[in-house]
Amino acid sequence: MIWYPYEQMKTMKKPIKVIDAKGVYLYTQDTKLIDSVSSWWSVMFGYKNKELNQAIKDQVDKFSHIMLGGLTHEPVEKLSNKLKEYLPGDLDYPFFSDSGSVAVEVALKMALQYYINQGRTEKRMVMSLTNSYHGDTFKTMEVGDDEDYHFILKAYGKSPYVVHVDTQIPALEEAFKKYGEKLNSFIVEPLLQGAGGMKMYDISFLKRARELCDQYDVVLIFDEVATGFGKTGNRFVSDLVLPDILVLGKALTAGYMGHAVTVANKKIYYGFYDDDPSHALMHGPTFMANPLACCVALKAIEIFERDKYMDKVKHLEEVAKEEMKGFCDDRIKEVRIMGDVVCIEVKDAKTLDGYQDFAYKKGVFARPFLNCLYSMPPMIIKDDELKKILKTMKEWFEK
Repeated sequence: MIWYPYEQMKTMKKPIKVIDAKGVYLYTQDTKLIDSVSSWWSVMFGYKNKELNQAIKDQVDKFSHIMLGGLTHEPVEKLSNKLKEYLPGDLDYPFFSDSGSVAVEVALKMALQYYINQGRTEKRMVMSLTNSYHGDTFKTMEVGDDEDYHFILKAYGKSPYVVHVDTQIPALEEAFKKYGEKLNSFIVEPLLQGAGGMKMYDISFLKRARELCDQYDVVLIFDEVATGFGKTGNRFVSDLVLPDILVLGKALTAGYMGHAVTVANKKIYYGFYDDDPSHALMHGPTFMANPLACCVALKAIEIFERDKYMDKVKHLEEVAKEEMKGFCDDRIKEVRIMGDVVCIEVKDAKTLDGYQDFAYKKGVFARPFLNCLYSMPPMIIKDDELKKILKTMKEWFEK
């Protein structure tokens, strides 16, 4: 028996079995479906991309994996150099891992140990956003604010080391005034809170956060696992406001395989660079910097740059805004559009009961959650395919 994610196994519906995938389509035994959610927001160039396939094939003939402990290899060296050139500011020091959750764990560990290495044990607290999500591992659950993980509070009580803040500047300023001296880090999903409900907020909040982190000597962490590579209409939100630590995953490998990276700036890196062995970062995922993953990530970045995908994202956003213009229903709280994302937030989550089956019959794979009906398709999607997704979303309220 397979134990599926985010499901009550006793009552779950039979999952859709995929036998093939190409472009934006998932193929079952009986039909084909437009993947409107990019396999959890990762498959930005769709399925069966020839260049990405070839990048993996070329490397697998050499070697599929070697540990990074005491060894190195050309794919990780090339990817590290590319990230240094590609990312803004002095985000020059990548630490690789095998999933977004682990990469966030690494970021949180970096931020705390950065101060411990200085003997500053008072900087114990982490601040994150209300309704935040940073992964399913234990510390990421603790710093997040996902209701599905509030069972932890029943077992351990409220953590004295974590505080949450709304995306309003007055609330942010008040939180820093109260906790700033004790904070080691402030972690955010910049501009777009994904699993917390596709909530969107203004860049002015992040600009003020950067100022306050500098004022109170707090490490600013951007979790761009979901938002990176154009999802918000920006290449990275880090291009607009520079964090101290950046976390990337999902689209880093164009969704081909699990891989992630935690990229530190010079200040953080040199907080560990020391003759004292106890100041080293003691972390080492077995599959960090996997050569296959590094090769496909390099090719994905090349395609993203070469084929000007930021222009494609801007076009998709324009199409979505035109298609959703004036659309409303008494059951809808808000329609939000940003970059590659369209979200219809309803007032009552029960309004979306049955939508997945409805969309399936229309030729669309969808996965609503909470009170959100959303689309975040592969960026290769054609206008008529995107319009079909959005038409299906609208027809749900018209039936």
